[in-house]
Amino acid sequence: MSSESKQTESSASRREFLQASTAVAVGASLTLGTQVARSAHVAGSETLRVGLVGCGGRGRGAAVQALTADPNAKLVALADAFPDYVERAIPVLKKTAVADRVVVDRSHRFAGFDAYKDLIQSDVDVVLLATPPHFRPLHLQACVDAGKHVFAEKPVAVDAPGIRSVLATCEAAKKKNLSIVSGLMYRYEHAKLETIKRIRDGAIGDIVTIQTTYNCGPPWFRNKNRKPEWTEMEFQMRNWYPFTWLSGDHNVEQHVHSLDKAAWLLHDQPPQRAWGSGGRQIRTEQTLGNIFDHHCVTYECVGDVRVYSHCRRQAGCSNDVSDHIFGTKGRCDLQKHRIEGETNWRYEGPNPNKYVLEHEALFASIRNGQPINNGLYMARSTMWAILGRMTTYTGQTITWDQAIGSKQHLIPATYAWDADPPSLPDENGNYALAIPGVTKFT
Repeated sequence: MSSESKQTESSASRREFLQASTAVAVGASLTLGTQVARSAHVAGSETLRVGLVGCGGRGRGAAVQALTADPNAKLVALADAFPDYVERAIPVLKKTAVADRVVVDRSHRFAGFDAYKDLIQSDVDVVLLATPPHFRPLHLQACVDAGKHVFAEKPVAVDAPGIRSVLATCEAAKKKNLSIVSGLMYRYEHAKLETIKRIRDGAIGDIVTIQTTYNCGPPWFRNKNRKPEWTEMEFQMRNWYPFTWLSGDHNVEQHVHSLDKAAWLLHDQPPQRAWGSGGRQIRTEQTLGNIFDHHCVTYECVGDVRVYSHCRRQAGCSNDVSDHIFGTKGRCDLQKHRIEGETNWRYEGPNPNKYVLEHEALFASIRNGQPINNGLYMARSTMWAILGRMTTYTGQTITWDQAIGSKQHLIPATYAWDADPPSLPDENGNYALAIPGVTKFT
């Protein structure tokens, strides 16, 4: 379902205020596709209207963090594929510390595959994108086309065509003076910023090796709650994590944080090539989607630097989320913000909530007319993870250029509840898994 918002004279005046000063004209009319970018200086007391696309747990968390970051921001619109997710979000958000600024009337609650379009067309200034990763390129492009500032949760795509789309969209955002802030929140954490600054100042010498690990318990599955009236598309959309086309697999959806830190340390230069192994050892039932439960990847980078990446989601195993950087003069435990070797140091300064800091940066950039664009690193870091999945699924050594040029597009023929998703079960309800050495790189 969808609904349209009628714009009042006051909202039109407010929109003109936000579009004034340094905004870039991209057309003569103020239609959806040709409106002036809203990147002008906005007074600190001026209300910024926020819309949330994706009303699950991560989306609700992002909304609270956004409103916490800016006392003059209000959440005014919600969108999700499922109407029950939209309605469920309201009472949850009304129990938070920012409840007084959750003002979503019924005309601003949108559901369905096109719900994001309805939200964008409503009178919002900032859009928070927190749907399953598959939809990020599509939704991000629509936001930028419409002149909206964006918070884009990680990762930003599940395949190379999606990455290429995101890169193009972020270039368009620069021309419109629009801010795009990434959900790779470690980039805004005070302790990480200071630690990496010291590494770049030579505290451990030249980086030789990075070991990055994200081992934790199994992901969630909702297949036992499947209702008989659901189509296969609805079932997979509601149970999105176990399906590669929606999540990218857990090394993309989650381990991207670890790979982003490695990329950051290497000045966001992409690896030259990667190779690895992976599979599914524990969840042997093929009715449980088609993602792996472990990935082990070696990235060969410029300067003969190696990044050794390991992630695992299995029950009953030891857990570890850590990043160790080895240099010619010492080493760094990045998660503990500790350097040892010729220099011994540990961060002991303030470390505010990094999830709020990223939103503080977004709203400050809008209010002071100095746009932030995290597009390059959020796309490249996501592509690191996609490249890793390509190597574990195929068993092949794959170069960065091959990976970024891949034509594999994990997308359905159409977005509709009665349409077929890219992965379909056989007559026994089993989903086909990638087989290293058999599955082809495309």
